[in-house]
Amino acid sequence: MAAVLAGGIGAVLSHRSAASLWGLLPVQRGVDVEISVPSDAGKRRRKGIRVHRCASLHRGHATRRHGIPVTTPARTVSDLQSEVSPPALRRALRQAAVLGLPLGQVDFDEPTRSELEFLFLELCRKNGLPTPEVNRRIGSLIVDFVWPDRRLVVETDGYKYHRGRISFEDDRSRDLELKTLGYEVIRLTHHQVVKRSDDVVAVLGKKLSD
Repeated sequence: MAAVLAGGIGAVLSHRSAASLWGLLPVQRGVDVEISVPSDAGKRRRKGIRVHRCASLHRGHATRRHGIPVTTPARTVSDLQSEVSPPALRRALRQAAVLGLPLGQVDFDEPTRSELEFLFLELCRKNGLPTPEVNRRIGSLIVDFVWPDRRLVVETDGYKYHRGRISFEDDRSRDLELKTLGYEVIRLTHHQVVKRSDDVVAVLGKKLSD
């Protein structure tokens, strides 16, 4: 709160600090607190505080959590895209889905891996399906989603990252290894997750309740 107050009128906790407050990323010790202020003026250094001056920041991007002015979950994730590594962004999106934090209307023509993971976790949460473990190692592989007790794996495949003969062969090799280890594998595309979500929920619901 002290860092936000030091930022003056309109200042809010933002970026990685906001992500920690929302529970999207773990708290980092010994790093500067990040705040954003609604101004396009040049940045001014403050001891222990990293100030982001952003002309696009407006009231709709701000809220309060535990009494602290902070960017909304949607704005927080947007800010993170240019600030954290892809794995960290994936973790933030997964946590937003698990926690049920609103990220606004999501409409991805060709989603990144992190975005497609978020959409799938949102689908599970909204339809009361058990929350899967994410990016878990099984044998020599890291799978997208798994329900270990049901021996069920879901791989979410964006066309952009799974096209071509090499990707086709790699995916089949993965499926074979997983089946050898006793796991059933379901592959879902972005179209299926978004446009045929009822069918996906019906299939998963049956398999997870058997």
